[in-house]
Amino acid sequence: MDGPIEQYSGAALSAAIVYTIVIFIWPTVSPPAAGSAAIAYCWFIEFAQLTPIPAALSQRSWFVRQLLGAQFDLIDVAWYPVGVIPLVAVHSLLRARTRSQENPSLS
Repeated sequence: MDGPIEQYSGAALSAAIVYTIVIFIWPTVSPPAAGSAAIAYCWFIEFAQLTPIPAALSQRSWFVRQLLGAQFDLIDVAWYPVGVIPLVAVHSLLRARTRSQENPSLS
């Protein structure tokens, strides 16, 4: 599977993974802040690919290639939020539900 949906859904999935890492590292962060951090990180990495540095580093290591990529793709910039926004929504709903169960008098 090497079509456009597979390629771009991979960008969304990688952004979702970054969101998960942000939540793991900083569990008390609000969902919108975690989403913003994840998208900003993904965009930073993507725009860094406009320089020769990620490509040069990626040639030396498969692991670095997975982290940094090697080639800028403007469409990926649009797909990163696609992977993060649903997680922010679900995380916000779950957090609100948990808070309402902890404090039923606030409902």
